[in-house]
Amino acid sequence: MRFPKKATALLMALMLVVAACGTDDATDEPAADDTEAADDAAADDAAEDEAAEDEAAEDEAEGDDAAPAGDHEPGLVYIITVDPSNPYWATQASVAEEELQALGYETTTNAHLNDPDSQSQFIDAAISAGAQALILDPAGAEESVGAVQRALDAGIPSFLVNAELDQQGIAMSQIVSNNAQGATLGAEAFAEAMNYEGTYVELFGNPTDNNAGVRSDAYTAVLSQYPDMELLQQETANWDRVQGKEQMDRLIQAHPNMDGVISGNDEMALGAIEALREAGMLDDVIVLGFDGNDDAAAAVEAGEMIVTVLQPIVRATQLAVEQMHNYLMTGETGVDTEKQAIDCVLITQENAADLSAFRLE
Repeated sequence: MRFPKKATALLMALMLVVAACGTDDATDEPAADDTEAADDAAADDAAEDEAAEDEAAEDEAEGDDAAPAGDHEPGLVYIITVDPSNPYWATQASVAEEELQALGYETTTNAHLNDPDSQSQFIDAAISAGAQALILDPAGAEESVGAVQRALDAGIPSFLVNAELDQQGIAMSQIVSNNAQGATLGAEAFAEAMNYEGTYVELFGNPTDNNAGVRSDAYTAVLSQYPDMELLQQETANWDRVQGKEQMDRLIQAHPNMDGVISGNDEMALGAIEALREAGMLDDVIVLGFDGNDDAAAAVEAGEMIVTVLQPIVRATQLAVEQMHNYLMTGETGVDTEKQAIDCVLITQENAADLSAFRLE
């Protein structure tokens, strides 16, 4: 069917009017508003995505170090001590076990015997076992740094007792006796007992342990003030009673007229006493110890050792456990400094009977 020409023209005019109405300004403005809103929403989404990425990056960076969970349930803690045959370290380990178990932790205890390789193996075992923390008496100030760092990288914080690292920032706490203060007390008592004159020898501890050098230096700082006192010879006995006796046997042969012995710890001093007794010299030689173990206290009471110096190993271990627990629960140790020193106490005939298991009544 064909439309008349006039009708066709009219239809086309109507179509042009409708098209013009569909493109007027009233309909353009809402479209522009919708576009701006969409742009704003996209920008907000991009900002949120960027913030989320930043937060994730921060969390990942924090995860590289030992990161406390905040609401930790007590789990497994590795205790790594030195040598449980020595009563000092046996006490350290037993106090750590008691304190940790009272807080609900499981414990695994090992002894590295001052061997850094054994220590490294125990720390690897702690990592594999998913331990929450380490209570550690390190096998060397320098030698232990790598192993403690490895634990930190695995998210396991370390809390050191008795001995320290030669670095800070990789252990959460390093709690030691104030060795310089304690050795100064001991040296002053020794000098007085010697009447500030005479000759003496020294038994030195483990050279890899900072405590050995600190005590020896403090002894020297005091005794070198007295010109009539002379150090004849120093020998290393590695904190050990058997080695202390062996070295003392040699020193007796070299210096049979010595007047005194200073020792870096009680075990070496007790070995020296045994050697002096066998040589018939014990009544004539003054012996100084350091640690405050029960055998040394008995020797002080008996007059075989002039004094010993009590290291507060019980309190130091308790503090390490307290700070570990605080850190796991809150992310903070609760103290301002990583390295902490606790003063020692001089043990004489007046208070030796009050000393038991490194606790002074």
